[in-house]
Formats: sequence, C-alpha cells, structure tokens
Amino acid sequence: MQFTDERTLWSLVDEEKKNINLPRRLSFSNEKDSHFTSARTSCASATSFPLWPASPETPWTRSPMHTTPAPALLYHCLASLHRHEGNIFSIAVSKDFIFTASESSRVHAWKQPDCTEMGYLKAKAGDIRAILAHGRLLFTTHGDCKIRVWDVSPTEKFRPKKTTTLPRRRSFFLYPRKNTHQHKDYISCIAYNQSEKLLYTGSSDRTVKAWKVSERLCVDSFVAHEGQVNAMMINQQDGCVFTCSSDGTVKIWRRVFGESSHILTVTLKFQPSPVNALALSLTPSSCFLYSGSSDGLINFWEKEKMSARFNHKGFLQGHHFAVLCLVSIGDLVLSGSEDATIRVWQREEGNSFHTCLAVMDGHHGPVRCLAASVETDDVVTGLLVYSASLDQTFKVWRVKVYPTEVNLETPVVNDQQAEIVKCEMSPVLSPSWVEKKMQGVHYQ
Repeated sequence: MQFTDERTLWSLVDEEKKNINLPRRLSFSNEKDSHFTSARTSCASATSFPLWPASPETPWTRSPMHTTPAPALLYHCLASLHRHEGNIFSIAVSKDFIFTASESSRVHAWKQPDCTEMGYLKAKAGDIRAILAHGRLLFTTHGDCKIRVWDVSPTEKFRPKKTTTLPRRRSFFLYPRKNTHQHKDYISCIAYNQSEKLLYTGSSDRTVKAWKVSERLCVDSFVAHEGQVNAMMINQQDGCVFTCSSDGTVKIWRRVFGESSHILTVTLKFQPSPVNALALSLTPSSCFLYSGSSDGLINFWEKEKMSARFNHKGFLQGHHFAVLCLVSIGDLVLSGSEDATIRVWQREEGNSFHTCLAVMDGHHGPVRCLAASVETDDVVTGLLVYSASLDQTFKVWRVKVYPTEVNLETPVVNDQQAEIVKCEMSPVLSPSWVEKKMQGVHYQ
C-alpha cells in the first residue's frame, strides 16, 4: 500500500531548512489524506491559561504554550516540560497523579492537570521502559528485568512505598541463585487483568509472563512471538490478551478455564511491517482493535458479535513515519508517531469510517508514548492528553470534541492566510533524531 503523499527523510530535512523561519504558532493539516477529512485551522487566545511556576529543584523547565484549535475539535497545550537528561519511556495516569518513567531510576509524580511536581520514587535499577497505574498501586519495570509494585495512595505529601518485587527474592539456601521465572531481556510492556488480578508482562526476549501479584508468583510463561513483544492490551470484558511484535503480527490469547495456562486463539497479520502499538476501543455496541506499525499505518479490526472473530476493516493513513503509540477513549483514537505529530481520529457511530479531526504538533522528535483521561462535560467530550517525545519534552494537552450539530465561531481568513493553512509542513525535527534516522536506528 502506498502513501498518498510519501516523502523521504532527505526531502523533510530540506523542507525544514526552507521553512525554519515560519511561525510555529500555526498548525498544519493534510488536505490530501485519502478517505479522511482534515479540520481547518482557527486561532484562539492563550491568555486564559497561565503557566505555573516551576519548582527550583525540578529537572524540568516550562516551555511556552502552543494553542491551535479546529472547528470540530478544540485543543491547546496546558503545559510543556523539558527534561535535561534522558528520554521518557512511559506515562501512567491514575485518579490523582501522572507518572513518568525514563532512563533514570526515578519515576516522577505530577498532579493533574497542571503538572505540579509532587515528588518521585526511586529504585535500585533504572531504564524503566513500562509503568502501569491501577487504583493505589503502581507497577514499574526496570533494567534488571524485575517488576516493582508501589503503594502510591494519595496523601498530603507524596510518600510512595514499595510493597513487593517480582519475581520474589528466594532463599539462597533453599533455591538456586538464578531465577528461572525472570525475563531474560528488558520488559517492554505491561497490562493488568482487573477481574483475575493478573499482571502481564511482555519482553524483548519474545515471552509473555502472567503474575499473581497477591502471591508474588509467575503462574504462566510462554513464547508469544518470533520477535520482541512491543505492546499488549487486556479486554477487561472477557480477559483476552492482545500482543503485538516486531515480527509483524498481532496475536490474541485466552486463558484456559480453571487453569493458569494460555492458548493462542487468533493471529492477525495484514502487512509485514513491525507492529509497535495497540489500542482497544470498547463501546456498548462495538469492539475495535487498532495496531500501529512502522510503515506509518494504523490497521483496525472489528469484532463480530456472534462469532467473536476479528475482521480487518481497513487502515488509517496520515503519518509519514512509524506509529509508536496509540490510545483509545470511546470513539476517539490518538496516535503518536516518529514524524513528531499526534493525530486525533474519530470513528463514526454504526460504521468503520474514521475522520482525522486534528494533527497536533509541538514536539520536535518522535512521540514515544501517549496517555489520556476523560474530563467530564455535559456538552462536549473533554480529554486531557499526555505525550512524551524523544526530544526530551513532556506535554499536557486539553482536547474538546464538539458534536457535529454544534457550530463554533471561526474567524474570517483571507486568501493569503488560507493558502498558509492549507499547505502541509512536517514539524521541525531535532538534529539528534535526524542523525539517528540516517543511521537506521529504530525506536522501541
């Protein structure tokens, strides 16, 4: 399958040099994407959203706010924080906190939604690739191939407490020193089955492990793919486990009734490109599975109600480079890409047609991870979106999606401004990312 507007990295770099003096307050949308409509751009004032002062002890610095709403979707950047050392690998959102994990041994906690720094938790090992928040618990994975469980109950002061480490430490006198239940390579993804209280971890060693957290035991371990496991999801309704890999496949696993073992039920493969991200969209009337791959496409499948079979319904096309992360809330899907942009897609009710509502730019490097939470509103669908990039920035966006019958006032745009809005431009790419791209470095 071909992109409708495919360009090489060299052409992007040349375009960057030509357009480096263009104003960065504009957001550009692709009018050429086949099958999808892109929202027009309008301007809004950012004066009603002040920036909060940064703590003198924080490793982050605040960046100026970027505001660019569109008619059916309004969004603006609430906060932009720059980390001086290391990249953020994972974001987790709980009721009270936002957690960010990086190459260091610290996981920072931030208060919603203004990103006030609350504190951090620190472990012996760093390189924290995946974290997951569930209730008052936070699960973190580390470079020593272990999982640590923390109690992060909200208090006046952020005082996390480590409750256990998986796999548990065994007695030197009763067991061999080497733990056979431990992953052999770094843990790349993590998911939690709420009803069964099972924690799942996927690794670069191609295996998936299931952990009974209360007993601190690994209850099942199996080789899931021919390549490294990049992402996983749990269907909380039926307990199915979805995994994707660099081998280009998405697999669905089911736990054997009354046992701890898992069996493979379906293998989904539409293209040979490595699959980097998964998202599951569940509504009362439908179930859609999304997968983001290194060719820049987002394939999606719909689950049949009677047979529970997943049928391939098409793909979303718009990103120029690899899709690295996905998140789904209701009928909305957000995708982060190696092209440094975040796209917001909306699925129409009753069918599989999708519309690209907005292209959110602001990062200068690949968008490595995304997370989102719902903001309650009687009229519109409100989201808080959290994004982290390999340009060492962490951004918080407020997104509001208005019903189609709501007409928003848009300013009059003259012909010259319209031409600027219609043109397509890739965001400014960081020199370090361009250098790594030339060397063929893949971001995992």
